[in-house]
Parts: sequence; structure tokens; C-alpha cells
Amino acid sequence: MDGTGLAMIASGVVVSLVSAFTGLGGGFLMVPLLLFLGFTAQKAVGTSFLAILIIAVSALVAHNKLANVDYKYGFLLGVGGIVGAQIGARLLPEVSDALFKKIFAVTLIGLAIYLLVKK
Repeated sequence: MDGTGLAMIASGVVVSLVSAFTGLGGGFLMVPLLLFLGFTAQKAVGTSFLAILIIAVSALVAHNKLANVDYKYGFLLGVGGIVGAQIGARLLPEVSDALFKKIFAVTLIGLAIYLLVKK
């Protein structure tokens, strides 16, 4: 395995640790990493989702063992998420990389502000 492969595995460890701890999904860390590595926005998002799927299954197993899963609401959120994911995936190719980066940045800043001011 080359250095890039090892760096991706190490990045996966860090992202999955933060995601499993915070529940924020790895995309908020993984997408910027992939953009930094030169991926297009579309390829970064798609690649991130594959990694997140693997990370999420692993985290679900661990949280299930700790009885931290509400399956009813998780399922309902997932059903809504299927619809949103299909729409988002079809809209993303219409957005330039530059606009995507701005939208992503504003989303992260908004989330950060919300978390800072929420009591």
C-alpha cells in the first residue's frame, strides 16, 4: 500500500472517531479533506458517502451494544433521508465546485454558530 492509501486509512480513523463521538457524520470532515486532495465536489461527496456508510454501520453496532439507538426514530429519519439524498445527488452535478465550497462553508459556519449559542 502506498503513502496515499495509508493516509486515507489514518484519515478514516480520525473521521470515524469524531463522527462516532459527536454523531455529526463524517462528511463535515471528509469532504473538505477530499477537496483538499483535489477531488471535484461531486467526487468528494460521493466518495465520502461510501466511507460514511462503512463508518455508520460500525458505529451503529457499537452504539447498539450500549443501548444508544432509538430504532423507530432512526428509521423514520432514514426514510426521509432517502428522499433528500436522491434529490441532493441529482442537484449536485448542476453546482460548480466554487459554489459548492461556498454552500458547504456557510453550512458549517451556521452549524458552528448554532452549537456555540445553543444552551
